[in-house]
Amino acid sequence: MTVTPVAERSLCARQRSKICAQMTMFQSQQQSHDTEDNEYKNMQESQETHISNHLDEVVAAVSINPRKKIQNKLPQTVLFQPPREKLHLCEEKAKSCFSSHQYKQGIHELSRCIALTRICYGDSHWKLAEAHISLAQGYLLMKGFSLQAKQHAEKAKEILTDFIVPPYDDNTDVFKCSVELFHTLGRAFLSLQKFKEASENLVKAERLSRELLQCGRIVKEEWIEVQARIKLSFAQVYHSQKKSQEALPHYQEALEYVEISKGEESPEYVSILRELAGAEQALGFHNTAINHFLQAHVIILGRSPSQEEAADSAQLVARAAVASRRPEHHVQLLSIQT
Repeated sequence: MTVTPVAERSLCARQRSKICAQMTMFQSQQQSHDTEDNEYKNMQESQETHISNHLDEVVAAVSINPRKKIQNKLPQTVLFQPPREKLHLCEEKAKSCFSSHQYKQGIHELSRCIALTRICYGDSHWKLAEAHISLAQGYLLMKGFSLQAKQHAEKAKEILTDFIVPPYDDNTDVFKCSVELFHTLGRAFLSLQKFKEASENLVKAERLSRELLQCGRIVKEEWIEVQARIKLSFAQVYHSQKKSQEALPHYQEALEYVEISKGEESPEYVSILRELAGAEQALGFHNTAINHFLQAHVIILGRSPSQEEAADSAQLVARAAVASRRPEHHVQLLSIQT
């Protein structure tokens, strides 16, 4: 069959047209694939970014410096530091903050301790109850946060109630924690002026601590320290109700226990001396009150206080002497001033 030049040109044109159509279809499909690839890539990058951001948030929650912005690449020592090490560091930092009266920062560290304790031990371990008790005690050091202290103490009580199950042989730490719980609850109720509930919880703390001592679960020295705090809280419950006569023996017992456990020159001893003197002053026992204020003043002067601290201590003695309205006490006041 002979193909004419015209037919040949027509055939070539049709082939070129068909090839062009195929190329156009291929390019369209390729562009579609490229678009899908780009969309998938963008979605993947978005997911990776989201995951990365979420990881940063988690790391920030448990890192040692949570308020600092997380860098693109964190050191492995921060990322992979065991939670228990972080927990120990937070506990130490909280102690340091409270000892230097940085209460807000201390509360922040104790809140992080709760999160880290939950990571380390779970939601129903007595250690988590202990962390809530510590936070409650921190709130009690700040004015206006008694309700928060009560809430955290009650949360600790819920955890311990679920945790304590028979047999009780291996639960010494749990019972010690329970003593702290009842004492802390008592203090929280005292701050809220709920004196009946405060007394009930302090009685529980005292009874349980005595049972632990009798069973040999705690040593005598530890029991004495616990008793000093419980007796002081009892005294404060009575004194807050203007029952100074009932408060007096508890102050005296607390003072004796602190003298044994911490010594006569400790800040705790001075603090109780002043509270005891205040109760005596309310009862009209001016001689003993002034003597106790003087005793506290001498202890303060013996440890090289600041001028402000020494002046505050002297002012307490002066006020007690003036309140007595007795000339012999005014002579004592003049001897202090000179």
